[in-house]
Amino acid sequence: MPKTSIGETPYSLVYGTDAVIPVEVREPSLRYSNESGSSNDESRLQDLDEVEERRDMAHVRMVAQNKQVERYYNKKAKVRPLKVGDYVLKAKTQAVKDPNKGKLGTNWDGPYKITTAANRGAFQLETMEGKLLQNNWNAAHLKYFHF
Repeated sequence: MPKTSIGETPYSLVYGTDAVIPVEVREPSLRYSNESGSSNDESRLQDLDEVEERRDMAHVRMVAQNKQVERYYNKKAKVRPLKVGDYVLKAKTQAVKDPNKGKLGTNWDGPYKITTAANRGAFQLETMEGKLLQNNWNAAHLKYFHF
């Protein structure tokens, strides 16, 4: 089956022609009968001459689809511009939540102050009293705190 990203079958890009299944050879179909004989040799040579062009066009379509997917993803992605000195709230995990409060319990702890940026998107936090938290926290689990 032709792939939507490249518009060709992977077999045709490798071998320069479409595959013929064995059932079509035993039970002659219209497709098989039209492609057998001397005209098949000529069309096979022409297909082999055009295979590089088809591969190039498939590559262009694949790159265009990847760009389209990238634009869609970047349009939906949330930018989290956190920096040292900002105050943030930290997401509570299911293990830390109080089971007695049920669904009405808080989902965020904090506020905390970002003291250092450890890695890309990871931050060292401290409490309002100045005590450093033991682990680094990823920006995906932090949210900016507005005073």
